[in-house]
Amino acid sequence: MMQEKSLRIRNLTMADIPAVQEIEHSSFSDPWTRITMEDAVASFSDTAFIAESSGKICGYIICGVEDTSEEIFGHICSLAVRPDMRKRGVGTTLMRRAEHAVMLEQASAMQLEVRISNLPAIRFYKKMGYEPVFQVCGYYSDTEDAIVMMKWFRHKNAKALLF
Repeated sequence: MMQEKSLRIRNLTMADIPAVQEIEHSSFSDPWTRITMEDAVASFSDTAFIAESSGKICGYIICGVEDTSEEIFGHICSLAVRPDMRKRGVGTTLMRRAEHAVMLEQASAMQLEVRISNLPAIRFYKKMGYEPVFQVCGYYSDTEDAIVMMKWFRHKNAKALLF
């Protein structure tokens, strides 16, 4: 993997949506609509980021923070990198930035869903420390199953484990 030297990460804004939608359409068979994208950017403005290289948007991540009243989790809603910029560390850098952002919101874990057929993404997430926890039948619009994967940032009983 070649690390992209000129990579800049910043918050995703409404003005970025056209470029993000281009990446979305080149990456997914069921891309989000513009309205869905706008709602996500408005709702998750503190945890949505883009990666820029040489002044061009080359990837994005949108995640939210969910409080179940027992636990706070980050949830990656969408992550994609422009096809010509893959395998250069862009996805890894975006994931780390999003993980940092949700940890600042006191999240103890991050979760995501991935198509069961998307083996390159599953391998990538495993390399990032995510573990498959269960499968959701018919999750996607074409009825393909999803694998839910999680990465825990800290153990609830971490203090107890120290003594």
